[in-house]
Amino acid sequence: MDNIKLLSVNELARITQHRSGEVKFGEKVFTIPNNENPLDFMKNCEAQFVLFGIPEDIGVKANLGRTGTASAYESALKSLVNIQHNKFCKGNNLLILGNLEVSEEMKRAAQLTVTNKEDRKELFELVEKIDKEVSHIIHEIVKAGKIPIIIGGGHNNAYGNIKGLALAKGKPVNAVNFDAHTDFRLLEGRHSGNGFSYAFEDGFLKKYFIFGMHESFISKGVLQNIKSVSERVQYTTYEQIEVRKEKTFSNELSVALDFIKNDCFGIELDLDAIPGIYSSAMTLSGFSVQQAREYIHFFGKNKNAAYLHICEGAPDLDQTNNNHLTGKLVAYLITDFMKSKMS
Repeated sequence: MDNIKLLSVNELARITQHRSGEVKFGEKVFTIPNNENPLDFMKNCEAQFVLFGIPEDIGVKANLGRTGTASAYESALKSLVNIQHNKFCKGNNLLILGNLEVSEEMKRAAQLTVTNKEDRKELFELVEKIDKEVSHIIHEIVKAGKIPIIIGGGHNNAYGNIKGLALAKGKPVNAVNFDAHTDFRLLEGRHSGNGFSYAFEDGFLKKYFIFGMHESFISKGVLQNIKSVSERVQYTTYEQIEVRKEKTFSNELSVALDFIKNDCFGIELDLDAIPGIYSSAMTLSGFSVQQAREYIHFFGKNKNAAYLHICEGAPDLDQTNNNHLTGKLVAYLITDFMKSKMS
C-alpha cells in the first residue's frame, strides 16, 4: 500500500462544498487518519466499500488511443463528495483510500512516442508495473473484507482488478464488462485493449461476459478466439439488442448473470459504451446512461459481485464548460452500486 497517495482530511474538506441545512457525502465518508496503519484502519472501519483512483492513461496510449483518462478520478471525486448523505445512500458506508501514485510513470510515458517500437515496448512495461500495484491494492482491500470501487484510468486496469480478486479468493474469478469493445485482443504487450485476454491467459479469469459490444469494432481474429473458448467467454452485441431487436436488454442481463454468478465476479463498465461521454474512444451510438445505471444495479445486488470498475472517462477532452459532467455520471454509478448492496 506504499504507492497509494492517501486522501487527507484537509483535501477532502477543500473539495467538499458545505451548505447550511445539508449533509454532504464528504462530511461523512472515511479517510485514513495520519496516525493509523492503512490496512488496520480499513479492516476495522465500518464502511463496506473502499474507493480508490488510478489517474493514468498509459495503457490507453500504448493502445494507440486518445489520452485523457488520467483526469477521471479527480472529477469523479469532486462530484461524489458533494452529493447528499441521506437515507438512500450514506457516506459513512464508504472509505476513500486515495489514488495510486503514478506521477513518475506518467512523466515517463509523456516522453515516449507510441509509433516507435522501442518506446511502445516501454509503455507496455509501464502498464505491467501499474498492473502489479493495482492487483496488490485490490488483494488487500478484498482480504480486509471490503468491496473495492475503482475509478480509472484506462481499461488496462481490469487485469489488476481481476488478478487481485483472484489472489484474495485463492481461485480464478469471473467478470462482466459493459463495453463497446471486447478488450480481449492479442497478447502483444500490456495495454488497454487486452486486460481480459491477459487475465484469461494467466489463469486469473475463469468466465468472461462482454455485454453489448459493437459489431463493427471486433476483429475476425478476436471473434475466432472467443469462439474457441465459448464455454468460458460469451457476449451479446449492442446491435442484437437495440438495432435489430433480436434480444432484449433485460433478458440479456439475466443471461450474462447466469453465466458468471456461481463464482465471485467483477463488474466492469467502460464509459465509451455510452454516447456523448468524453472518453478515449468516444461514441455517438450505444446504450443510454439509464441502461448503464440499470446494469450496475442489476449485477451489484448479486451476492457474488465483488468489485466495481468504471474506466475510460476522459473529462479533460471536454473543452466545454460542462466537463464536470463525466465525474457527475461516475458519482451516480458509484452510488447505484452502493445502493444495490443495501437492497
